[in-house]
Amino acid sequence: MGDVSQNSVLVRYALKGLEQCWLPEHGRWSHIYHLDGRASPNESLPYSDVFYTLNVLLGMSRIKVVPSSISLSEVFYRNAVQLTVLPVRKYALGMALWAAAELGFEVPEQVRREVRALLADQARWKTFHAQDLGMLLTGVVAQARASRQEWACFADPLYRFLRQRFHSGSDLFFDAPLGLRRRFASFATQIYLSIACYHYGEFAGDSAALAMAGSCARKLIALQGPQGEWPWFFDALTGRVLDFYEVYSVHQYGMAPALLEWAERYHVPGARNALINGFNWIFGENQLRCSMLVPDLGLTIRSQVRKHELTTRAPRMMRAIGNACGRRESRLVESSGVGLRLECRSYELGWMLWSFGQRCDVPELACSPAFGRARTQT
Repeated sequence: MGDVSQNSVLVRYALKGLEQCWLPEHGRWSHIYHLDGRASPNESLPYSDVFYTLNVLLGMSRIKVVPSSISLSEVFYRNAVQLTVLPVRKYALGMALWAAAELGFEVPEQVRREVRALLADQARWKTFHAQDLGMLLTGVVAQARASRQEWACFADPLYRFLRQRFHSGSDLFFDAPLGLRRRFASFATQIYLSIACYHYGEFAGDSAALAMAGSCARKLIALQGPQGEWPWFFDALTGRVLDFYEVYSVHQYGMAPALLEWAERYHVPGARNALINGFNWIFGENQLRCSMLVPDLGLTIRSQVRKHELTTRAPRMMRAIGNACGRRESRLVESSGVGLRLECRSYELGWMLWSFGQRCDVPELACSPAFGRARTQT
């Protein structure tokens, strides 16, 4: 603990935003902070709050100075134990392993038992989606690297399952191990599984895992949009973009940089430029020519979305299926048809902290004056 001014401007910005999302009566950060001017902007959804809170704590493990008002251990244990009583997705268990390892905390016994039971029953792995598998493998490796060897025995089987059932010849990853839906994969699918492969490859000295992660990173860089947009939906079978929208801010400033940090380390061509171009999208180099920052609150606008799809995903799914069947590439639409999703989710700021909490080599991003003077156009 100490003087938070030692943190970069970017980190201080995210911490300011997290103050807005804090739910003191629950000891966690909220599911959504609405930016539409309503009187009570925080919306709580307990099972999501808990997962998002663990994601925020993961990010805080990388910053120089944590605000004295936050007890990392108290927040971690209070929320981690809720994983066994709330209807959380399996990936939340992986996040608990990962965050605990990075923070140097013990995994609560009831959570430990639940995760071990899940990992010991390989028949249940067929129900995993990409985020489940990616988070669990990353969490297992993080625990093993932190000298908690009880988890190391799960790393090899999880990676083999990933390689055999999720890897596509297109260099992208499938979303599930089986079924018709598996080829329709999101940007998050690619991020979580690539990061898991990098973690495992470095831990196990497995060059094939590192190569698999690097190939996915190269493919994503090749598919990045003309203004740095990271597409949302892919056909993992053919390696094509099925739909650019929604373009999520967290992908631009948090999740893509988390992968590209690894890609830079392993000399993937274009990784640094892709990171910078993607981040500049946040500053206003995007279709709407508006900043995605809300400086007065320290928050970010969630996404740019087709206006007629703000309240429904059905057209997006039908369009993706049509593009896949017709072997068509998606393109950006006219900006007049694009709007803003006026909300921010706490985990997004957690990814910002994780990706830039320890980086000193991109001052044009981490110390940008845009964090203090940007204004949005709604």
